[in-house]
Amino acid sequence: MPLQRYARLLRIKGVPSSMLVLFLIRLPMTATGITLTLHVVSELGRGYGAAGLVGTATTAGAALGAPMVGRLIDRYGLRPVVAVCGTVSCGYWLSTPYLPYEALLAAALVAGALVVPASSISRQVLTALVPEGQRRTAYSLDMVLLETSFMVGPAAWIALTTQLSSTVALTSLGVAFGLLSLLLYVLDPPIRSKAETVLPRQPRPPVRSWLSGSLVATLLVAVGALFVLVGTELAALATLRASGEVGWTGALITVMCVASLAGGLVHGAVPRSLPQLTLMVLLAVLVLPVGLVTQPWWLLALALVPMNFACAPTLAATTEEVSRLVRAGVRGEAMGLQDMATKTGLALGSPVVGFVIDNTGPGWGFVAAGLGGVVFAVAGVLLSRRERPARATEAASVGQG
Repeated sequence: MPLQRYARLLRIKGVPSSMLVLFLIRLPMTATGITLTLHVVSELGRGYGAAGLVGTATTAGAALGAPMVGRLIDRYGLRPVVAVCGTVSCGYWLSTPYLPYEALLAAALVAGALVVPASSISRQVLTALVPEGQRRTAYSLDMVLLETSFMVGPAAWIALTTQLSSTVALTSLGVAFGLLSLLLYVLDPPIRSKAETVLPRQPRPPVRSWLSGSLVATLLVAVGALFVLVGTELAALATLRASGEVGWTGALITVMCVASLAGGLVHGAVPRSLPQLTLMVLLAVLVLPVGLVTQPWWLLALALVPMNFACAPTLAATTEEVSRLVRAGVRGEAMGLQDMATKTGLALGSPVVGFVIDNTGPGWGFVAAGLGGVVFAVAGVLLSRRERPARATEAASVGQG
């Protein structure tokens, strides 16, 4: 049976406990943006633009800080980084209800840079614990759990905010980050395999020796994937608003998440799957015609199912490719660069697709999201092909020497 692959994966020592803790710590992370937005708008009396600026500062900090935090994990190990980042995150969210807007905006940049890198840690732990032949299944399950956290986390903290207050919700975020970071610190899952830990410690290689054209191409595809995803969500929301069906937004997002979750399960269960670039092209191309069926909401949801079915597989394949292209000594920084790439895609997709929607219409937002993804995919292909002749020339010169 296909699910036997997942059963074999979960029998590997350390995998179930590590995945559970990292799933739990992602729950509050998925809720930070919406909870902070509701606080800025309702408690601080600011507009959505001001709330968006705080979100942008957080995202910018996370994007800039991810490679740095990854490098620190490579150098000092997991525990010191989790201790520092967990303490900063806990303190930031506990203090957020009492900060004026200007202080909140400044603190968001620093807090974003020092957020506990749960996704990066999860990928490193799975790479260390799981044999190479089972990693696609592991990364796929990781994406499935990530999708699940996005379905549960925001809804839980929205309920806390609306039923109690944003102060209670933000305080609970701080408590959750503190306790779950402590749990991760105590668990201390490995970020190096047993074979990698017995090797003599090597000097850190220069970035140019491992940041190859193939890796940059992989990261470009990751940027494109998130560009497509955030652009599609924005276009879907604009479509529902234009048709007067905005009340069905939650149902639509749920359908999209379930489709992605199903795609991830299939990707990890089959003996062979499609490569990252092919999945990325499918993701981008399948969203192009969605603008032709914008209402009623359930028809729009059905039109988005094929595209979202390729979502989790694309992200899982990206992780698989990054882990294949880098050595253990720089894995943390490489995974941090992957986080940076995804956040860059999020940061680019919203304004670009939003501009297209404002000047044309919601249906064209899907086209903009898809074409943007195709552009990044083409850039990745060109970069990969450019590197191949260079490698061939280098190999020939070595052979002659």
